[in-house]
Amino acid sequence: MKKLLPYLMIAAGASLWGIIAFFVKGLADYGFTSMEIVAIRVIYAAIFLLFIGIIHYRKQMILYRFTDIRFFIGTGIFSVVFFNFCYFTTISQMNISIAVILLYTAPAFVTILSFIFLKESLNMNKLIAVIGTIIGCILIAGVSAGDSNLTFIGVITGLGSGLGYALYTIFSKFALKKYQPFTITLYTFIVAAIFLLPITQLWQKVDLLLNSNVLLYSIGLGFIPTVLAYFIYTWGLQKTEGSKAAVIATVEPVVATLLGVMLYGEKLGLIQIAGAILILCSVIIVNVSFQKKNVTSVSQKLS
Repeated sequence: MKKLLPYLMIAAGASLWGIIAFFVKGLADYGFTSMEIVAIRVIYAAIFLLFIGIIHYRKQMILYRFTDIRFFIGTGIFSVVFFNFCYFTTISQMNISIAVILLYTAPAFVTILSFIFLKESLNMNKLIAVIGTIIGCILIAGVSAGDSNLTFIGVITGLGSGLGYALYTIFSKFALKKYQPFTITLYTFIVAAIFLLPITQLWQKVDLLLNSNVLLYSIGLGFIPTVLAYFIYTWGLQKTEGSKAAVIATVEPVVATLLGVMLYGEKLGLIQIAGAILILCSVIIVNVSFQKKNVTSVSQKLS
């Protein structure tokens, strides 16, 4: 059981990510825009992380140099804010299952961006995975373009969410050279919150934010599929290989799909299912490639 527990925790963390649409749709029903929902998520997550940091990670709350904030501008604004905005917009435009599958184009973006900026090699497995991801997206968005559940904006923002999610890995690679994962996560959400608060001007909706249902959705969004999911996933990740964890994490789109079917009556066509399976297979191929590489490396950090 002890050997299985890390894998179960990874699956549990990924499953919590998979239910994020429940909170997003709940807040959208009260009239909040995608950007406002992003702001709500990062603000509550930052508050929770500050409390956790004060209690358990005080030493990791220290920045060595103020100029290092540039790392967290990358992870906080160019990744988290951009990724969440695109992802929440996609959820509002299309089926939850399609939104999360398009998000899972992230490994293909990571492969390409790592080759360009981190000078990582491109092997046959990675190339096959990238091509598979592209074909999967074409099957989902192109061949079935007549599907009323698909929109041009939804497809573009869906791919944008994959790109934004991938950027977190790229920026984190640089930040991890100096800081621990908790430090990166904390300042990522703090920077994102500081950036979004004046843009969204959420204080103008304070009465609505204090509505009991909105408050529950907001706290739930900031804690359950964000802070709690991160800690559960990270705990499991510390006790197993990053490549295995990434493959196990593909349970997220399964959970999201089940959520869409059971709560919102969503359906997928055969072509869309084929595209989804192709993208998920590509994710697994990428991570198998990383696993082989890790046999000869000292360690690999997963963001």
